[in-house]
Amino acid sequence: MEQLRSNCALMAEIDRIAEVAGYLWTKGWAERNGGNISVNVTSLLTPEDLALPALAPAKALPEKMEALAGHVFYVTGTGKRMRYVAQAPFENGSLIRVAADGLSYEIIAEQPIQPTSELPSHLMMHNYVRSTGRDNKVVLHTHPTDLIGMTHCKRFLNSDYLTKVLWSMIPECRIIVPKGIGIVPYEIPGTVELARATIKQLENHDVVFWEKHGILAVGEDLIECFDAIDTLSKSAQIYFSARLASGEDPEGMTQQQLDDLVPAFGL
Repeated sequence: MEQLRSNCALMAEIDRIAEVAGYLWTKGWAERNGGNISVNVTSLLTPEDLALPALAPAKALPEKMEALAGHVFYVTGTGKRMRYVAQAPFENGSLIRVAADGLSYEIIAEQPIQPTSELPSHLMMHNYVRSTGRDNKVVLHTHPTDLIGMTHCKRFLNSDYLTKVLWSMIPECRIIVPKGIGIVPYEIPGTVELARATIKQLENHDVVFWEKHGILAVGEDLIECFDAIDTLSKSAQIYFSARLASGEDPEGMTQQQLDDLVPAFGL
């Protein structure tokens, strides 16, 4: 649609989505159609954009999304590959609008691409975080090999322990992921149960590990969400590299060294 294509602010955000989708693919975090992205683009749209007609019948949501009423999201499509989202975001995703009553959504652009099967989960998380007053715009879910690998080990399924291990591998991890990591025990992907368990973790965290499945980050900016996961992945790689080199668990930064970062960076 030319109307949308002429919206420079929107297209700049779509370009950022394509950029991150490409990163997820080249990192090896997006096998086949693995992972999904949703971004609230409401503030970037004109009144005319917000009033675009629906391209398909409205679909009911699993619960009322009061904090999202009338909001518009770019959402990657169901069954779509991140490598193709990177090349053609509007052919592998769509803009959806949540109804004024918060009970349903409809696709408004550019093609009637059905959104990811995890859309209800994404919207539940967006709704929760916005209802708490946080200006959340992004839910990013992906499959980093090293981080998922850690969730196959029982000792890493303790949030405090895993957070300390990853924070202690590199100072930037403590700085970039200051709230640490939430952990959700295994749930079937795409279910409301998984969404509700994740929302519980979002009370205190911006990054959540899904046992034996993947990682999810929320925030105001898509690049920042990617960077948080990327930094955690770097920490995991350092952990595994040091353990391989010594045959023992790496010592990591001391608690004092971690604590010293707090006043230095205003954490």
